[in-house]
Amino acid sequence: MGNLKDALTGIVDERVEELLKREENRVLLDGLEKATLRVEMAKKELAEIERQELEAKLLKDYITQLETRTSEIAECQKDILEARAMIEEAERSLNVSGDARRRDATDGDVVNRDEERVESIKAASLSAIVGTLAGLPIFLSRITSSSELILPLSITFISCALFGVTFRYAVRRDLDNFQLKSGTSAAFGVVKGLATLGGGPPLELDAASFWSHALDGAVYVSENLLIFLFAGVGLDLCFKLRILSPFPIDRSISETDKI
Repeated sequence: MGNLKDALTGIVDERVEELLKREENRVLLDGLEKATLRVEMAKKELAEIERQELEAKLLKDYITQLETRTSEIAECQKDILEARAMIEEAERSLNVSGDARRRDATDGDVVNRDEERVESIKAASLSAIVGTLAGLPIFLSRITSSSELILPLSITFISCALFGVTFRYAVRRDLDNFQLKSGTSAAFGVVKGLATLGGGPPLELDAASFWSHALDGAVYVSENLLIFLFAGVGLDLCFKLRILSPFPIDRSISETDKI
């Protein structure tokens, strides 16, 4: 069986070689090879054409995107120009209104300062009256003639007047701040009490003089604390009853009171 197969294979090979050696068959083979080459070249050209078409499509899409972006940029530039024009118009309006407000504020400041001065004078007067009346019993207990009242009453009147102005500017609108109000009164009381002690006899380097000055200082400070506390309470009451206006004056409240 194997010999038969080999024999047939040999016969076929010989037949093929014989066919290939013929001239007409050689021409056909050459044509087949050329056709194969042309097919390969055509495939390559087709692939190149497809690649170029793909690149052309991508380029077209890119150009379309650029055109879209260009239109968007143009619209954005238009919006920016419109916004810039609106901003410039707003700035001009603000400048005009700002100038008008500054003129109004300048005119209004004169009136406000005048009103503040009036309120400060009222606060000084009320504080001086209340403080002087509060200190009158103390001074009466130390004098032997009415002429001796002139100096202590004058000093107390002036001190309480200054206290009234200071109290108004220190407390401002914080009328519920007990520490601030009492601290202001205590500061004036301590300073005036120590000043009164300093106007007395000088301190000597012995225990008796030291204790005497300490006792006198405590008495003077306590008396002046009482005077300025009464003045502070009087001012606080006037603020709450709207007899006086705290600093600064509330325009809305003052206009309501006028109505």
